[in-house]
Parts: sequence; structure tokens; C-alpha cells
Amino acid sequence: MSTPDHPDDAPLYQRDPHAWQAHLAEGNRVQPRKRVAAEVVIHDTGGRILLVDPSYKPPWDIPGGMAEANEPPAQTAWRELREELGLDIELGGLLCVDWVAPHGPWDDLLMFVFDGGVLGPAQAAALAPADEELRRAEFCGRGEAEQRLRADVWRRTRAALAALSTRTPVYLHNGRGPSAHPAP
Repeated sequence: MSTPDHPDDAPLYQRDPHAWQAHLAEGNRVQPRKRVAAEVVIHDTGGRILLVDPSYKPPWDIPGGMAEANEPPAQTAWRELREELGLDIELGGLLCVDWVAPHGPWDDLLMFVFDGGVLGPAQAAALAPADEELRRAEFCGRGEAEQRLRADVWRRTRAALAALSTRTPVYLHNGRGPSAHPAP
């Protein structure tokens, strides 16, 4: 029977909760997936930034890595610090989200950057790679960080550092403000 809220020609999922769930599942199956990763900006008491030298790629990076299936970005950041550096720290706030365009063999990516705070002298001195994914971990001044990091990673890191000082998270496209990219 047709009613004003549910005419007879209305899609089945509007009247059947099980059909609605099936409709959502189909949409979930065919929609594109985003890669998600998280990084952490960590300082020593001298204000230097922690960089890591990954064994699986040439350039230096800031600590972090790829999210596992259904893992929240903050959990990703915390897990990566534990796995790669043996660091168990409480993360501060979100500093930035950077949409990274498809490049090389990779689809696009959402990179979340969190504040990792300041490590005390003893904790900073004891810092060392905890697994084979890292060759080294070093604190560097901004100039040295700019030289060691890829240009896009440095732009994102610089924006995260600015967000840390203003306490205002930023949204980026490839390490730049979205205004640098015209709308489609």
C-alpha cells in the first residue's frame, strides 16, 4: 500500500532495514579507498626535530607510517612510534592533515601529523631504532631537516611546526595550503 512517506515505487531500502544495510554494503564495496598514514613531530629540549632514516627508501622522514585496516590515525602514530623506536609517549593534538595527490605507483593519501611533544635529555639520548625499518634516528635543526627531507615532506613538516606554535591545525594539499590549488 502506498503512503505519502513511502510510495509503492520507492526503493526497497527505504522500507526494509535489511535491504538498506545491503545497499550500504554495496556502496562500501565499490567506493574508492583512501590510503591513510600518520606522522609525529617530536622535539628534544634544544628544539631540534626528530628525523628517521628508513631502510626501505632513500630520503629521511619524520617518524610515522601507514595505517592498518580500520586503524584510527592517532593509533597509527602511537603504534609506529612503539614499533620503530620503542617510544611509548602520549600524543598531543593534531597539527595538520595533508592530502597527498597520486604519484608514481601510489593512489592518493591522507597524512595526519600529530604533536609528539618534547623528549627529555635521557629519553632523547637513549633513542634508537627498534626494528629493521629504520637505520638511524637523529634530532636535527630546521635547516638540516629541510636538507634531509623531501621537499613535500619538509613543506608538511614546516606547516605542522607553524600549527604547533599557533595551536591551530591546518589542512594541506601536497604540503601547501589548499588555496594554492584551484577548485575543479
